Amino acid sequence: MIGGFVQAHLSSLSEADIDALEAVMEIPDTVLADWLTGRAPIPPEQETAMLRRMRDYLKR
Repeated sequence: MIGGFVQAHLSSLSEADIDALEAVMEIPDTVLADWLTGRAPIPPEQETAMLRRMRDYLKR
């Protein structure tokens, strides 16, 4: 899931985006998969612009 997003956006990611992506990659895989697929809502305190961007990319 993350690989497809990175592959599609790598050339346009800023340094801040890469930092945000690295933070997302620290989230346990099972939790991240649930959030990105919509099986579980992203908790408001965890919802970042990068997570929303990744979720939206996967919904397309």
